[in-house]
Amino acid sequence: MELRADQISKTFFRSTAGANYFFAVSPLSLQISSGTVTVLMGRSGSGKTTLLNMLSGILEPSEGKVWLDDTDLYSLDDRQLSRLRNGRIGIVPQARSALDALTVMENIQLPLKLYGSQAPEEEVSHWMELFGIEHLANAMPGELSGGELRRVAIIRALVQKPDILFADEPTGDLDDENTEKVLSVLRDYARQNQKAVFIVTHENDAQQYADRLLRMEKGQIFPVDAVAQGGSAGSSV
Repeated sequence: MELRADQISKTFFRSTAGANYFFAVSPLSLQISSGTVTVLMGRSGSGKTTLLNMLSGILEPSEGKVWLDDTDLYSLDDRQLSRLRNGRIGIVPQARSALDALTVMENIQLPLKLYGSQAPEEEVSHWMELFGIEHLANAMPGELSGGELRRVAIIRALVQKPDILFADEPTGDLDDENTEKVLSVLRDYARQNQKAVFIVTHENDAQQYADRLLRMEKGQIFPVDAVAQGGSAGSSV
């Protein structure tokens, strides 16, 4: 599996003096391969989530293309793209995403059930036990803490067995012990299953789990060694 972004960018328009648009993400190219963990660091507002959304098929770039193997994501219609995301792309969003009317187990199973599938309950139970929330299978989202909801979202993505998993601040609500657990599991998922993981974060703990470490500043990405040496942004990384 290879995901490739070819000179993608995202501009937003605004009515201000001077230029009436700005680059949330400046033109860049990026490759993500199986068996690797890519960690993208950066401050809030640097463009990390916008880039993740373009790479994962959620937000169409203003320019450029995103390829998953031989498929141009944004050449697909909405139904085709939704089917591809459900089958090959896992997403852990930064925002709360559980449906209040469903139990934890039902929330985890929902993406698969939408297309007539279901993960074995023992498999889901294994992930829940691994993340320390096995006792919450029948609980409702309103009964869970922020950290517990975060782990539910991660399990929901993992049970889909995606070729590439995108995680937006996956440890933002977690204590040190659970942060280490989540990052270890995501690294093992990539390496043991020849899958890819792309993590967006502002937390330094993720760096030690990365096969490739990037930083984003003002819509541009840099290899971390280039940042340390005062180098310029790379349009292709």
